[in-house]
Amino acid sequence: MTDKQHRIQALIQAIVAYLEAHRSDAPGVDLTLDKLASMDLSCRQQRDVPPQGTRHDQVLTQAIADITEPKLLEIAKCLSAAKDDLVWREDNAQFYPPGADLGEGYIKCNLHSLLIGADACGHHHPDFSLGIFMLGPRTLYRDHNHDAPELYLNLSERSGWRFRSGEWQDYPAGSLIWNAAGEPHATRVYDLPFISVFVWLENVSSRCNVIPFDDWAEIEQGLAQKSI
Repeated sequence: MTDKQHRIQALIQAIVAYLEAHRSDAPGVDLTLDKLASMDLSCRQQRDVPPQGTRHDQVLTQAIADITEPKLLEIAKCLSAAKDDLVWREDNAQFYPPGADLGEGYIKCNLHSLLIGADACGHHHPDFSLGIFMLGPRTLYRDHNHDAPELYLNLSERSGWRFRSGEWQDYPAGSLIWNAAGEPHATRVYDLPFISVFVWLENVSSRCNVIPFDDWAEIEQGLAQKSI
């Protein structure tokens, strides 16, 4: 196994260790760990994929450096070490149908890297995804849903979330967010970039559906003017 593969393996292990220690924090954690337990994530099964950098490297570096919550420091250390070993992609076309109204902020700066999944730089799995997801500062990730049940582990200090048509709520670093299949949700990012671990438990080839809300323009204006 190469040094690169060791660094990716260490990052996966750090994420799994955090989930193991927080089984009761969200409904999807046990489901995720059950899926992971059924996989062969041994070193000998890890893929050796050439890394792929990103035009958002400066934002990504800042996002990782801003992970300061003590219980996330092992993930932060492993992510920093493995950053340049990963395959980074933007997901505008991959996850949404053509012409989807994603908003300027999302299109301007979104990023993900799959550690486990169908096209991962770690371990292959045809219908499960685990990776890192990032958004630039002052971004609204507009309301949407998808057939894939989804778990987020928030690594950033603070992020805003709206579920279904409820009120916005802020969640701290280390919090776990569960979105059941088909449930609408949205995220808003404040002064610092948003970075997280994400999991799609199944239906990973399904497209996301944008769900229009009449307050998008107001929220995006407030984020741009730093009034939110």
